[in-house]
This record gives sequence, structure tokens and C-alpha cells, in this order.
Amino acid sequence: MTATHFAIAFVSSLVPAIFWLWFWLREDKKNPEPILLIIITFIAGMAIVPLALPLQKMAIDIYAGDNLVYVWVIIEEVLKYAMALAVIFWNRAVDEPIDMVIYMIAIALGFAALENTLFILNPLAVGDYINTALTGSFRFLGSSLLHVLASGTVGVFLALSYYKSNVMKLAFGMIGLCIAIMLHALFNFFIMEASGETILAVFLFVWIGIIILFLLFEKIKQAELAHRV
Repeated sequence: MTATHFAIAFVSSLVPAIFWLWFWLREDKKNPEPILLIIITFIAGMAIVPLALPLQKMAIDIYAGDNLVYVWVIIEEVLKYAMALAVIFWNRAVDEPIDMVIYMIAIALGFAALENTLFILNPLAVGDYINTALTGSFRFLGSSLLHVLASGTVGVFLALSYYKSNVMKLAFGMIGLCIAIMLHALFNFFIMEASGETILAVFLFVWIGIIILFLLFEKIKQAELAHRV
């Protein structure tokens, strides 16, 4: 494994993540977010990976069986939410409900970019280019969107509580986090059991979730316009 392998894997994972990020940012082009803050958020998402890995390795020593999958999911989703709270949500640029969704998605895609790098790196380093391409494609269409769906769900609940009291914001955030953990855990559970046509069914579950997230995204934008009027 060389620096060249890592660079190829990183770029191969970064470009798709940036594509998905561009897709969501263009939906908020009437009131765009500061590009520097988006970059910081994306990098903050990547920084979660080295934080999550030692915690997940620790979980291996404590848990066994199916429980380990759920613990890993909890670690990832809690860290993504905590990073957004610590780095982004106090910023004055976060000034409307839809921003909560945008920045949670940016966090998720930053995380996915570096996580996907690690998944692609192993087959790439041993010269297994077919598996490298397949892994990259599956993660682009599946896992990356799963992270968007999970974190975006947290963002939706935060957006829905944007004008409510701090207690309600906390409650809505926890509900969104629990749903995100459930969605992520279901994906991991079924993808481990999937093969052939069932993989397509699992991906379809994620794609339907993304469509619902997109519709909620548009609904939140419309509600904010009505609120301003």
C-alpha cells in the first residue's frame, strides 16, 4: 500500500461525494451558504472517521454478534450529530431551517468520502481493480446516500424545531437521531444478508428514502417562505 494508492482511493471517493454535495446545494441556490463554511463542514465530516475508528475497535473488544453492528452505527450517527453541534450550528450563517438539513448532509458526505476511501483502498492496494470499481460504485449508490439519508433526517427534525424552544429542539434532535440510527442499522443488517437481487431491494429502500428526504427538503423551503411572508 503506497501513498499513490491512497491518493487514487481518496480522489475516487471525493469526487462522487462532491457531486452529491453539489446536488443538494443547488437546491438551496436562492439563499446559498458560505462556501468556506460548507468546506469546513465537509472536512469536519471527514475528521469524524479517525474519531470513530478507535471507538469502533473498542466496541469489538466489548460486544459480539449482531450487537456490534448497532453499536458501530450509534457511534457514527452520534459523532456526526455532535460534530455538527460543536462546529457548525452555532455559526450565524445558519440562519434558516433548511440550513440544518444542508449542513447535516455536508457532514455526512465528508464522512462518507473518507470512509469510502478506506473501503476502496484495500482491493486497490492488492491490484484487484474489478472489486475496486464495484466497491466504489456500490458505495456511491448505496452507502453514501445512506449517510445522506440518516444525517439528513436529523437535519429535517432540527429544521422542524427551528423556531421552537430549546427543550423542543433537543427533543426533536433526539428523535431525528434515533430514526437516523434505525435507518442506518436496518441498511447494515440487510446489506450483510443481501446477495444478488436482494441488494437491489436494499438500495431501493435507500433511494426511496432519499426521494422522501428531497420532498421534505422542498416542504421546509416552502414553509420558510410562508413564515417570512
